[in-house]
Amino acid sequence: MLCQLTINNFAIVRFLELDFKPGMTSITGETGAGKSIAIDALGLCLGNRADAGTVRPGATKAEVSARFSLNDIPIAKRWLEDNDLDQDNDCILRRTVGSDGRSRAYINGNPVPLSQAKNLGQLLIGIHGQHAHHAMLKSEHQLTLLDSYANHKMLLDTVTAGYQRCKLIEKELKVLTQSQQERISRKQLLQYQVEELDEFNLSAGEFEEIEAEHKKLANGTALVEACKNELFILQENDQGSVESLINAGITQAHELESYDPLLKNVVSMLNEALIQVQESSSELENYLAGLELDPEHFTHLELRLSKTMELARKHHVSPNELAAHHLTLRTELSSLDSDEEALDELRQQVAASKDSYLVHAKKLSQSRSRYAKELDKQVTQSIHELNMPKGKFTISVTFNEELNSPNGCDTIEFLVTTNPGQPLQPLSKVASGGELSRIGLGIQVITAKKVSTPTLIFDEVDVGISGATAAVVGRMLRKLGDSTQVLCVTHLPQVAGNGHQHMFVDKKTKAGKTETSMTPLDRNQRIEELARLLGGDEITSNTLANAKELLYQTV
Repeated sequence: MLCQLTINNFAIVRFLELDFKPGMTSITGETGAGKSIAIDALGLCLGNRADAGTVRPGATKAEVSARFSLNDIPIAKRWLEDNDLDQDNDCILRRTVGSDGRSRAYINGNPVPLSQAKNLGQLLIGIHGQHAHHAMLKSEHQLTLLDSYANHKMLLDTVTAGYQRCKLIEKELKVLTQSQQERISRKQLLQYQVEELDEFNLSAGEFEEIEAEHKKLANGTALVEACKNELFILQENDQGSVESLINAGITQAHELESYDPLLKNVVSMLNEALIQVQESSSELENYLAGLELDPEHFTHLELRLSKTMELARKHHVSPNELAAHHLTLRTELSSLDSDEEALDELRQQVAASKDSYLVHAKKLSQSRSRYAKELDKQVTQSIHELNMPKGKFTISVTFNEELNSPNGCDTIEFLVTTNPGQPLQPLSKVASGGELSRIGLGIQVITAKKVSTPTLIFDEVDVGISGATAAVVGRMLRKLGDSTQVLCVTHLPQVAGNGHQHMFVDKKTKAGKTETSMTPLDRNQRIEELARLLGGDEITSNTLANAKELLYQTV
């Protein structure tokens, strides 16, 4: 519930501090006095757009603060807790606007983005403007009204989520499908390349082995001659092979050792050298014995080496990278096969998500149809009371599977007949301005009863209504005020007299400055204000008497 509203330097308001009570509060005042000023200021707190024109001339900034009691608003308390903004059972929304047009929003003293103030505001207050009945002529607004009355938010959220999922999967499918031709071309190329490389079947590290063996065989004759020369030097040279020279050195070293034992190590080292030379000779002999200079094998190696280099140039890689490149192409080809599987899977997901969406959309449509019939009866009864005794109101709910939207597959249309014998026709084609106001007001009051918003504002929604009809409207709003806080800006005494309390808006100009004030009225002041609304500036005993009747019927 709205408990208090404080306004500083907002438009033509210098300072206002207003306390609000439960029930219906009537707000009246002379034309142009700014009866909607408090509502405009409240809208600022709730996240409405602001500019420098909001600031009172001569002031540096405008500031509006609204305090709410959350005792009966558990959903708002949970929202504050979820956003770490909770503070006991009260909530204070504050908004400042500088003369440069910049604004700041606060919740319980914490600076917040404007979007958060809007989100919270929707849980605290519902505003019905004087042009709301014109919005009713639009199908999308009619759908919103019906859904608000049905209060099947969970079902609607499920349909919206299903629609979004469908669109997301369809988008993925579209992207994948658009690249399908590119994938087909790429796959054909990869299949050819992989088959060619599969046939050649170069293994990892094979190129290096081929290259080394080819180099050996290409230099085979020189290699044999070099090995034989080395053996000749090591052990076959009659004039002094390495082995014979070392043996001679060992003999001489033994002689030296006999002279001085300290030379014993020289003998050992020469013996080790002899062993190394003998082992080297043996290794060379074994190598020569096993060396095969097979021309056919050399030709095979040469062909394989040449093919490796040819394929490497073809694939723009180095020969030693060809085997790894082969594996990369094979992996890519495999992934393209996986893409085909993903495409089939996405098609199945699209079909499944559409089926799921339609199942929930049908449930939503059934809920709408059920509540539409309920609302039909109530609105029809309401317009009977509002001086349209022969009127009939019906909501048409048409389900169409092709009409996929976040709100389901329904087309909603408000149909009405105001005179006997006339067929039901769309609201926009039948109702006159006054009739539209009455029908719209009836719908707003009825749907407001079903909405959990604890405070409702009706800003001159009774335009185009007068007389006995206005009295019925007043009683409707008062009854609504028994369960919900209602603020009603009105120019009709029959409506204003039904308020549990009454506030008067006055505008005065002093020293060239205009200022608006808003004050609560006591019983006598209310009678005078109702008399003014009845008779204008001249208040007579008759208008006072009529005013008392209007007031005493309700208080």
